[in-house]
Amino acid sequence: MKSGLSDVFHKIASYRFQMAVPGQLSLILHRISIAGWVLLGVHLVGTVGFYWLDDKKSLSDALYMTIITITTVGYGEIVRVDSIGARLFVGLIAMCGFGTLTFLFTSLSVFFLEADLDLSLRRRRMQKQIDKLNGHYIVCGFGRVGRNVVSELAVTGRKFVVIDTNMQVIEEHSASEPGMLWLHGDAADDDVLMLAGIERAAGVFAVISDDAKNLMVSLTAKQLNAQVRVVARGHEVQNSVKIRKAGADAVVLPDFTGGMRIVSMMVRPQVLSILDDMMRSERGVRMEEVPVPANFQPRSLRSLDLQSPDYILVGIREKSGWRFNPDGDSMISPGQVLVLMATPEGCRQVEALLA
Repeated sequence: MKSGLSDVFHKIASYRFQMAVPGQLSLILHRISIAGWVLLGVHLVGTVGFYWLDDKKSLSDALYMTIITITTVGYGEIVRVDSIGARLFVGLIAMCGFGTLTFLFTSLSVFFLEADLDLSLRRRRMQKQIDKLNGHYIVCGFGRVGRNVVSELAVTGRKFVVIDTNMQVIEEHSASEPGMLWLHGDAADDDVLMLAGIERAAGVFAVISDDAKNLMVSLTAKQLNAQVRVVARGHEVQNSVKIRKAGADAVVLPDFTGGMRIVSMMVRPQVLSILDDMMRSERGVRMEEVPVPANFQPRSLRSLDLQSPDYILVGIREKSGWRFNPDGDSMISPGQVLVLMATPEGCRQVEALLA
């Protein structure tokens, strides 16, 4: 039974206070368990003792006498306490029982307050970390699509903040990803996006399972930061135009793209096989793009010496179009975008060369 009581307390702790420090809660739960068993032992000793002091009374009378003695209720003695030994016994039961009861309720109070206080402190520390972010991404909606977005951002070494209204979903996944930064609230709320650092963000993912919500997130994000790139999720094809008008730079329709992918798996399986292999790569190899900064002095591709096992230059995006597999005489100038097949480290290397 002792193990069962401890299991109950541990289940309560893990459900409501997942963010609390495990060591501190375990110590408090251990104290509560010990106090509970000591209190039960005092009741048992007191019941037997009062029953022995007055054999004319029943066990229920003896138990009642023990309870009112420990709790100091004072409804009147129903068991005769005439001798010095009996009074010493009553005093001992009263002191042990009341002391244990006080310790038990104090530990219970600490149990709840400790977890709440720790959760508040963790949120404050997390907000300080968010305030230091710059060029990060905000993921609005932590459903199935949102979790996949977060996974891809984590694999490719990008900083992000998650926003969702479902606290339980956040807690379940933040337990397995202790470094994940998150906010509990409505992503369409100006204040929540401001807390997420929308003014310093590089992009916003509006991936809530409701087109109307994604439209509002896109609109709010663009109002707060006109330069931020917004990629939204849509369910209905006819809603994609409305979401774009609200401010989204791109709208992805999972049902539509899923159908296109199914066809591609049939008619061009090897192409998709390469892309799938990249997605499963332990090195985080992806098709990436690196913009050429405005202060970059135009130079030839040969002079940049873009040679590394961490990246391959696929092409250059210009206003006039694409240049695939450019030769060494191709000029690199501001306004262009280099398209690479690269690891996260490879992207950083190219960015350093262009800086």
